[in-house]
Amino acid sequence: MAADAPVIAVIVAVSKNGVIGRDGAMPWRLSTDLKRFKALTTGHPVIMGRKTFESVGKPLPGRLNIVVTRDHDWHADGTVAVSSLGAALELAKAHLESFEPDPDDPDAEPPDTIFIAGGGQIYAQAMALADVLHVTHVDAEIEGDTVFPDIDPDVWKAMHEEGVPAGERDSHPTRYVVWERGL
Repeated sequence: MAADAPVIAVIVAVSKNGVIGRDGAMPWRLSTDLKRFKALTTGHPVIMGRKTFESVGKPLPGRLNIVVTRDHDWHADGTVAVSSLGAALELAKAHLESFEPDPDDPDAEPPDTIFIAGGGQIYAQAMALADVLHVTHVDAEIEGDTVFPDIDPDVWKAMHEEGVPAGERDSHPTRYVVWERGL
């Protein structure tokens, strides 16, 4: 990876048995994790599949929302639709390269990370391209119909880890881990 290439980061919450979704939605309530997601991704391009976007229901504010869909007629206000993950990454890179500082905050660092936020098919494609995984490991076995690919310990190394007890608006305790591609 070139020194000035953006970081490609997968961001996901996944149960002990690999489940990330059920019936087009997240099968848990994790308010604490949603706050972390917002803090990490705001200001950065976020790539997601159409089904994931539709489960969210609206564009994520403060982020370029890139939606991957095979439906060439699909459109949602506040998003840019593309037909492949590769096209999404190229668009996100161009967006990062066009960064101009806010006149009210001229010392702001330009964003350098592209976040990939699901769903299952997009994650499966992204694992070979990602540099970093931001994984919230949900401390439960959950029934679901969408799963996250296995994290291969020969490829990924845990660089940061913290236990997060269930807050008052969380259905489960979690363990947040930042995985980096091994050298």
